[in-house]
Amino acid sequence: MSEETIAARLEDVRARIAVACARSGRTVDDVTLVAVTKGFGVDAIREAIAAGVTDIGENRVQEAASKHDAVPGVTWHMIGHLQTNKVGAALALFDLIHSVDSLHLAEAVSSRASAPVPIFLEVNVANEPSKSGFGVAALSDALPAARRLPNLEIRGLMTVAPIVDRSEDVRPVFRDLREMAHGLGLAGLSMGMTNDYEVAIEEGATHVRVGRAIFGERA
Repeated sequence: MSEETIAARLEDVRARIAVACARSGRTVDDVTLVAVTKGFGVDAIREAIAAGVTDIGENRVQEAASKHDAVPGVTWHMIGHLQTNKVGAALALFDLIHSVDSLHLAEAVSSRASAPVPIFLEVNVANEPSKSGFGVAALSDALPAARRLPNLEIRGLMTVAPIVDRSEDVRPVFRDLREMAHGLGLAGLSMGMTNDYEVAIEEGATHVRVGRAIFGERA
């Protein structure tokens, strides 16, 4: 994959982010673009970095470990499901963890960290059985306990929206997460992927996780 191809894709994504920000009265500085590199090698990541990417997202600890040292100087985001037995390895690799989906996992991160770790609490807003995350009702009960844990810096909430044909159809999911975060006094919103990141930005996303729109289809 050529640098021009990745650069062109990245330019298009950034232009779309700028338009979505303008529509919602925000600036591009309000949104962190996390380039999701699952399934793509070090060469592609380096091309993206050369084109201006500063934040890398990975779904799996093992895959991140195979790339991490080869691409220094970027911020690493854990965005996939994290098993408690891999927390130690994740803490050595990632700067932020977006997918803390239970109080048990929050406790594991806190107990194994040596300094405050920025995290997002993952919420299963649409209540999909196939997805991890706090239930909407359970979150308000779990948050006070999570806030009491040392070595956690709770940045906000994260969700993965259902896959739909029209991105507009998931707007209520993003709106619900925003209203939930606001009610809990949390500012960060990690929401929006390739299919729906523009709608997510319009609804307040501070972090969007985009892979295919930057790197193309996975082999």
